[in-house]
Amino acid sequence: MKSTLSATALTCALLAAGFSATHAEASARRVVRANADGGVTATTAVNRQGPNGGTRVRNRSTTADGQGNASTAGSASTTGPNGATAVRTGQASRSADGSAERSGSFAATGAKGSVESSGSSSKTADGSVNASRNTTATSAATGNSVQSTASYNQATGVTRTTTCYDATGTAMSCPSR
Repeated sequence: MKSTLSATALTCALLAAGFSATHAEASARRVVRANADGGVTATTAVNRQGPNGGTRVRNRSTTADGQGNASTAGSASTTGPNGATAVRTGQASRSADGSAERSGSFAATGAKGSVESSGSSSKTADGSVNASRNTTATSAATGNSVQSTASYNQATGVTRTTTCYDATGTAMSCPSR
């Protein structure tokens, strides 16, 4: 839990330090149209640039077939005026039988370090749920990193492992805060 909070804190620090741009310039486009499957497809694209050079680009596409099946995928990238970057991608789908899947990833890099996280979850038509997430955060100052893996399934519950590494990649005890 502490490593998850540390990764979250690092992510917030990277974002706060690097992204102070306001909406100096912005463009957006949204299109909704009927598709050949009897449903609707909607796409959105947004591009913003702040007065200090920060940028934000987002896009998303969502499709439904009119039979109860739907999927969506999107991504976003942000670059701060000082060069810090963050990228997020994700996709999700739902089937008419009630099953669903979702996956996504996030990465951020800045002067204080980097963080990467990816995860997925699924639900079967009968309601069984499985999920997993892998996160790694690395300090730019020391080169030390923390890697956390969490998984869930209804039979075993939550399983979590956290390992810290020094700059050479050797496992070490995780510092307590």
